[in-house]
Amino acid sequence: MNESKETCAPTDKGQTTWDGIDWPKCEAFVRKLQARIVKAQKEGRHNKVKALQWMLTHSFYAKALAVKRVTSNKGKNTSGVDKQLWDSPKRKFKAISELKRRGYRPQPLRRVHIKKKNGKLRPLGIPTMKDRAMQALYLMALEPIAETIGDRFSYGFRKKRRT
Repeated sequence: MNESKETCAPTDKGQTTWDGIDWPKCEAFVRKLQARIVKAQKEGRHNKVKALQWMLTHSFYAKALAVKRVTSNKGKNTSGVDKQLWDSPKRKFKAISELKRRGYRPQPLRRVHIKKKNGKLRPLGIPTMKDRAMQALYLMALEPIAETIGDRFSYGFRKKRRT
């Protein structure tokens, strides 16, 4: 009667703080799932690919890595139209639980104009932190397929590829 329910995507209920997250374990879990996605794609098992992508995008570890990616790059101090920054460990940990697809609507971009060398202005769109984290989360699920079915001799804009 008092059995714990197992979910498809690990939620890692033991984690209660941002600083308590085991990052090597997160990266290993995501890398393992991505390898399974590649294997299923090569075998032509498209339903399995879809199930593994769902598992990846709903897992605590992948969400934590997406938030970490957004909050550790140069854009971490730039807010979108909602003016929210994930600058404290408490906010970062709360952001993990807010990354849900149900009811998600991307916010409009904040428009900023940057001066060019010739004196003209170039428009720049800045997304919110949540939108950037969602993009990072779904990139983790889509990138293994793009690498699998992409051209072997294409090097532009690809992770760990150089001419």
